[in-house]
Amino acid sequence: MNNIPSFAARGYRNNLSFIFLFTAFITFGQSEKSIQQIKKQYRASRITTLAKEFEKNKRFNKSDLKQMAHAKGWTFVEKFPDGGHSELQDVGPDGTPIYYTTFNDNVSKTTRADALYDTGLLNLGIDGTGMTVGVWDAGHALKDHQEFDTRVTIADESNDVDMHATRVMGTLIASGIKKNVKGVAYGAEAITSNWSRDRIEVAQAAADGLLLSNHSYGISTGNVPDWYFGSYIRVSQDWDKIMFNAPYYLMVTAAGNAQKLQHNATPINNDPASGFDLILGFAASKNGITVAAANTEIDGKGRLLNASVAGFSSFGPVDDGRIKPDLAGNGSNILTTNATGTSGYGTYTGTSMAAPGVTGSMLLLQQYYERLYNGFMRAATLKGLVLHSADDVGQPGPDYKLGWGVMNTKKAAEIIVNKGYRTHISEETLQEGETYSITVNATGNEPLVASISWTDPESEYVNKGTLNDDTPALVNDLDIRIVKNGTAYHPWKLDARATTAAATKGDNLVDPFERAELLNAVSGEYTITVTHKGALRYGAQEFSLIVSGISVTECNAEIPFETQMTEANNDMVSLRWEPITDALFEIQCKPEGSTAWETIYTEEYFIDLDNLQKNTKYTVRLRTFCTENMASEYTSEMAFTFMGEDTDLEEILNYETLNTSDKPKLSLYPNPVVERITLDGDNLSKNSKYRIISTTGLILKEGDASEKEIDVANLSSGLYIISVQDLNSVADLKFYKD
Repeated sequence: MNNIPSFAARGYRNNLSFIFLFTAFITFGQSEKSIQQIKKQYRASRITTLAKEFEKNKRFNKSDLKQMAHAKGWTFVEKFPDGGHSELQDVGPDGTPIYYTTFNDNVSKTTRADALYDTGLLNLGIDGTGMTVGVWDAGHALKDHQEFDTRVTIADESNDVDMHATRVMGTLIASGIKKNVKGVAYGAEAITSNWSRDRIEVAQAAADGLLLSNHSYGISTGNVPDWYFGSYIRVSQDWDKIMFNAPYYLMVTAAGNAQKLQHNATPINNDPASGFDLILGFAASKNGITVAAANTEIDGKGRLLNASVAGFSSFGPVDDGRIKPDLAGNGSNILTTNATGTSGYGTYTGTSMAAPGVTGSMLLLQQYYERLYNGFMRAATLKGLVLHSADDVGQPGPDYKLGWGVMNTKKAAEIIVNKGYRTHISEETLQEGETYSITVNATGNEPLVASISWTDPESEYVNKGTLNDDTPALVNDLDIRIVKNGTAYHPWKLDARATTAAATKGDNLVDPFERAELLNAVSGEYTITVTHKGALRYGAQEFSLIVSGISVTECNAEIPFETQMTEANNDMVSLRWEPITDALFEIQCKPEGSTAWETIYTEEYFIDLDNLQKNTKYTVRLRTFCTENMASEYTSEMAFTFMGEDTDLEEILNYETLNTSDKPKLSLYPNPVVERITLDGDNLSKNSKYRIISTTGLILKEGDASEKEIDVANLSSGLYIISVQDLNSVADLKFYKD
């Protein structure tokens, strides 16, 4: 180590909290440590008793239901030719037999989850490895299917291999042995369970740190009276209890496939043929995500070109006007695994197939967030993120067919990595009687969007027989506003009795997610406020705030430039470069022959290198950090041989330095750009090269700069650096891709 320099205190301020965050890249996934971190934040005394409460309150076991079905002439269980399944699960307070039924009628491409893979548009290497997802269904998946390796565990005592569960599992985690079957989270592990004790088992699993579970089934629409549709009933309440008491756990359920069946003769909009008002049971819970099926067209750059609701997908609303379904994924003609054998496959359609696509995509987002920030998101944050970033379809704002739109995992991931740079994600607590507010700076070249999401306590009121009862299930009513010069901009809302009307903006009284947006926000300061109405149960409410279209820092993640050696003596050399506002700089140095860099960070724009050995050659490089995840590329390497006072940068390979007068004189247009950039420069040689660099330091594109026109259509929205090298010099320009 004698030949490795140490870095003097002069010009250096240690930033331990910042440096610690870099260790998040080393480990990720649901380790025992991360599970314990989650469990520490749970309402332990409550969540541990929920499963016991559900067990105690379970009115009928399987044997009881079989006897009752026989006595009353009801069908107990029915298997359908397409592999679907219906089974008597309960009897309602009015004597109605309650049947659970599966919802049957390239998922990762529709949700844009494929952008996160190691070969995807974002090239992140995120595939679910180390993560675990739960699947509850009519039975358990065929765990020995070749697509599952050893990654599926049967978590209950069921020995019923189920066709439908195997399909869902394949959509989630199939490894891709057969081409085009690869699941959305193809590296993840999964637990599989029968639906007969779903609430009891999920409460236990959530208490042990489960983050997500998929439920591609629900109450059969053909066996219930009309008042059940859209109602907040006991099963809706029970699932809200689980999610409120385990705030990192999120349930995902399919919306159902009853759009054309006219099973609700008296829907809230008085039009039985319209397909509205068909959401039932736990799909009407406040805190989970209910998934519709969409027909979509996605281009190779991850852009949604066209989308429409699938002809089978059940529409909302729920009776109090909440936005259900929440989100949409692809559910048509999905090639996946089946249970005919360990190498069985088939093509299937239904919201059953759309839901696991969304579940798997959210699992990837949790994995990515944990990789960057060393901890998982609360369920409210994850839900808020995917609703905030969904691709709007049809009329502006949400609707009762596709909710907030088609899931866009790529855009959600970009919001995550830009946290603290061009986006804001925070988890807050609003105390009763208080107002939360922050001031943000809109960029002025993209919409300003602000969302709040919270896991609401279960409603004490449940419907027991009232048709189209509009009593709000919301307990803690939070409100978000964007304020500019005294004008308050309100969030979106819908009207349950005007099911086809466009969304409006106003005071939302029913949804535990609110999104306010200004499509044409001018640059400058805006204030975002969060308040509440009435009393808050338990005196406070946790909530998550997501904001995009802002500039959080004045820092630009550009390569440090004008690097010079400003002083040299027998003890040290000093390096200096041009300052960048709010930046943290990383300096790496190593002696010749060594492969190990010594690294230090400074908020200053100079550094002293001491403890150097005479007649030894050293290599140095630098880069800029604006946040722990937003960095420039390194400078090219600069070399010097330490000779005391005679030391100089004898080799400057650093492509942004040398004679500044020789730098290419460049401009580019248009800026912002959509499809193609044109470089304008008089002194570019035929040997000039360009590189397009992301704010995270990745080289995304490179080529011949003398051609002057560069295609950037495949880049995602955001800020980039184009670095043009000509002979011994380089010019860097920033541009924004719309």
